[in-house]
Amino acid sequence: MSFEVANNIFTINLDGVWTTALAAILLMIGYGLRRRIRFFEVFCIPAPVIGGVLMSLIALVLHHQGGGALKFNTALQSPMMIAFFTTVGIGGSFGLLKKGGKALIVYLVFCWGLAVFQNAFGAGLAKMLGIHPALGIMAGAVSLEGGHGAAAAFGPMAEELGVAGAKVVAIAAATYGLIAGGLLGGPLAKWLIDRHNVDIKASKEEIYIQPTAQDIEEEENLFSSFDFLKMLALVLVMMALGSFLSGKIKEWYNFSLPGYVGAMFVAVVFRNINDHFPLVKIRSKAIDLISDVSLGLFLTMAMMSLRIWELYDLAVPLIIILALQTVAIFLLGAFLLFPLLGKDYDAAVMCAGFMGHGLGATPNAVANMGAVCERYKVMSHKAFLIVPLCGAVLIDLVGLPNIVWFINYLTK
Repeated sequence: MSFEVANNIFTINLDGVWTTALAAILLMIGYGLRRRIRFFEVFCIPAPVIGGVLMSLIALVLHHQGGGALKFNTALQSPMMIAFFTTVGIGGSFGLLKKGGKALIVYLVFCWGLAVFQNAFGAGLAKMLGIHPALGIMAGAVSLEGGHGAAAAFGPMAEELGVAGAKVVAIAAATYGLIAGGLLGGPLAKWLIDRHNVDIKASKEEIYIQPTAQDIEEEENLFSSFDFLKMLALVLVMMALGSFLSGKIKEWYNFSLPGYVGAMFVAVVFRNINDHFPLVKIRSKAIDLISDVSLGLFLTMAMMSLRIWELYDLAVPLIIILALQTVAIFLLGAFLLFPLLGKDYDAAVMCAGFMGHGLGATPNAVANMGAVCERYKVMSHKAFLIVPLCGAVLIDLVGLPNIVWFINYLTK
């Protein structure tokens, strides 16, 4: 840590260790505030967002007063980000597709199509409103289907390619999406059930009644430190190979593929080879721990370094884009996804989940579906198998490459 005064501005410079330590403290503060403030809990606002935004607001006050500033060294943010997306890739087993049946395929393909639609629609609206089309991508699949994790990852990438304000737009849009996704899912399901006089009964297919019995690991909650070390080594190797792959693609094809996308791709390939020819026993609890810690720290660092004042000139176009994106997703869910899924009770519950992660994140989807099932006192096991599996894991197999292509295309 060091201090300096330049142009009458007192600046605190935090090195990598201090920045990471502060991020960890803010993350813990975020968890504490979420437990104590009902709004954060109801709308599934992530703890890193709460703690990180708190610090960015302090930076905003210092900026307006003009007498102080904070500078962070977020050198560890990138490795943490790559680690998180690598764990997402490790979870991308194509064997999972067989367990969801036809409905999973329909739902997943629809979500993949939504990711493309959100980007094309957002870019088109941004161009009409006179701002950089890539900012429409930041208010499209990056922040809505991608959530804060993708927003914090792709915002800096777009800024490096010359799109000013991309990071703060993406984070702001992701925050809006969490709230909107939590508000609209339940009402959509109720409207569909009432409008179509849906019978309140769930699927009786055995595949949905007992969806995960064969997947529960024997170890359950216990794994040794050596098991954790093996999974950490696996993640680090995937990260290194992904970084190498991204560099080669840039060298050979002049196409910017971020290291985290390369790492996720390598991890997906390894996972599916490993499913057929077991080389390593995947310890899901260890992978989840690595995922939670890396996401928490990288997202907190991204949020705490936001320059909120850069959003001022983009506020009106961003509001218009997000409002129209919300209307479009609502209409797609009600008039296209619901009929494709069979117009039954399970379909209505899945549409509630679709609004949750189509605008916000998988926890929104689960919360929405839980609220609907509690309201009608019938559990939809089908929805609780398919929606989290697609929204948390499988959607990224197409969603992230789609985002990378759009950003590269629009910043040429």
